[in-house]
Amino acid sequence: MSDRLTGGDSSLLRRINAAVTLRALRSGQSVTLTQLVGDTGLSRPTVEGVIESLVESGLVAEVEHEAGAAQPGGGRQRGRPARWFRFRAEAGHILGIEIGVHDIRVILADLAGEVVGTHFKPVDEALDAEERLSAVRTTVAEVLRKAGISRDNLWAVSVGSPGIVDRDGTVQLGTAMPGWTGLDLGGRLRRSFRCPVLIENDANLAAIAEHWQGSAVGMGDVVFVMAGLSPGAGSLINGKLHRGFGGAAGEIGALHLLGREATPERLLSTSGKPLDPLDEAAVARVLRLAREGDEVAQVAMDRFLGRLVHDVAALVLAIDPQLVVVGGWAAGLDGVLEPLRKQLALYTLRAPEVALAALGSEVVAMGALRVALDHVEEQLFAVDPPTNGGGGARA
Repeated sequence: MSDRLTGGDSSLLRRINAAVTLRALRSGQSVTLTQLVGDTGLSRPTVEGVIESLVESGLVAEVEHEAGAAQPGGGRQRGRPARWFRFRAEAGHILGIEIGVHDIRVILADLAGEVVGTHFKPVDEALDAEERLSAVRTTVAEVLRKAGISRDNLWAVSVGSPGIVDRDGTVQLGTAMPGWTGLDLGGRLRRSFRCPVLIENDANLAAIAEHWQGSAVGMGDVVFVMAGLSPGAGSLINGKLHRGFGGAAGEIGALHLLGREATPERLLSTSGKPLDPLDEAAVARVLRLAREGDEVAQVAMDRFLGRLVHDVAALVLAIDPQLVVVGGWAAGLDGVLEPLRKQLALYTLRAPEVALAALGSEVVAMGALRVALDHVEEQLFAVDPPTNGGGGARA
């Protein structure tokens, strides 16, 4: 993408000037050449040369304004008509993908991050890895078809998956879906795209999404809890994702290993025997009975919520976040926030704020979209040539 940005010019100064000019155009508003000179601090001949290169690359377009139109700062155009330019966000597109247990979600956006298409495909939780990957390809093809966008127009793809994902995009541990542990997810998906493909844990992406457009906007230290059968979490420290050395940070679902009776199948049991099968349908039945007043089910639900509080408290004590955002299907449980607030106040040295996720079912795909956009922007504004064209998990 560095060549696209500079028209192939390898001069360091040229790349710096192009990056500065492109940043000034990224607001989405059309601006005059005179404005660009003022905004960038570059000379007019330099800006003219850079703009010519950016127009040739397809990243910038010259646009017409009506004669006599008001100029920025007031007044009317006098003498020679001003030349106006805009960033062409439509010059490329990005994809944010969630590969979930029960569905595949794909969001398509332009280079400004504006969503231009979405597609949702329910899938059977029993699908093996090959079938699930095939469903991903089908869903991507459908969203591109509906939007009229060529696969060659994609600049970056980011994918969210349950499990521990390493920097190369391999799922080191993924028990939620058949055949997922050990899967080279990044390598498999890169065969389907000519652009960089980045793989990340789903809870990590949810944290990024809520920080971008959800409940955590403007906050630096945030924990996102993916509340489900085995809760996971993503953490931002000073606004940056904390993955841990091997990508396993936030795997609070493994805390039950410290207590023999704290496994989900025992916590949610209403019969004295471990819940079998342990799936969301069985859990939903227990929770429905609890809401209907079944005392045994209510005890099971209280145990389940107690375990969630225990797991979150451990992470809060380690990170001391400003905010805990709760998402995932279990976030819909009645009263999940209040027990969290009360128990965190008891078990932590400084209780954080607690809020429900604001982005709903698209939170993971939106986080993936943000990661893809970050990657594109890093390339657009880079002054050094990229060292490779691939991409693993987000560091």
